[in-house]
Amino acid sequence: MRTRNQKIIFEPPSLIEENGLCARGYSLIAGVDEAGRGALAGPVVAAAVILPPSPDFPWLKSVRDSKEVTPIRRESLFDLIEQEAIAVSVGIITPQTIDVIGILNATKIAMCHAIEQLAYPPDFLLIDYLRLPQLRVSQKPIVHGDKLCLSIACASIIAKVTRDRIMVELDQIHPGYGLANHKGYGTRHHVSCLHQHGPSPIHRHSFAPVREAARLP
Repeated sequence: MRTRNQKIIFEPPSLIEENGLCARGYSLIAGVDEAGRGALAGPVVAAAVILPPSPDFPWLKSVRDSKEVTPIRRESLFDLIEQEAIAVSVGIITPQTIDVIGILNATKIAMCHAIEQLAYPPDFLLIDYLRLPQLRVSQKPIVHGDKLCLSIACASIIAKVTRDRIMVELDQIHPGYGLANHKGYGTRHHVSCLHQHGPSPIHRHSFAPVREAARLP
């Protein structure tokens, strides 16, 4: 039995879900995940990845949830996924839209955009945690999907690297917040910079720490 402070230990993400769906006749199975949902600044980015049936690329053994992979390794895996996958796409929702519709709706729309922009329409979706009822595609939400399911883990890497690159660019446009380092997440340094400079146009003004910083004299 797991106590409150114990971490869940996961095996490496596998193709169990994908192989089961292939056995049922599905051929274009997209893994879907997002990056930046909890950040205070920048967009939320979703990615969709369709791997070939029964892929046996050696590098797949290194794929993990993007948060468990070093930045250098993420960049390498990003290139390999783009080269070898049947289809890869992303959806990006701006912080301004997040402030209007909320982060959950923005995340779902980003996922829908990523799926709709795939070169080949998928016949099944494996999604990290969320369900997308607005899409008329068979789908399965998987809790901890980025840790359990290989195609979702691949999508997490695509989304994370894409968003990190955006945040590095935004750091050049909005200096003084350290965006290239913390990528917009609510680190102590980021919150300190918010209090010092106030929110920038790419901060999520509907998020509590940003609202509080905006009210400071």
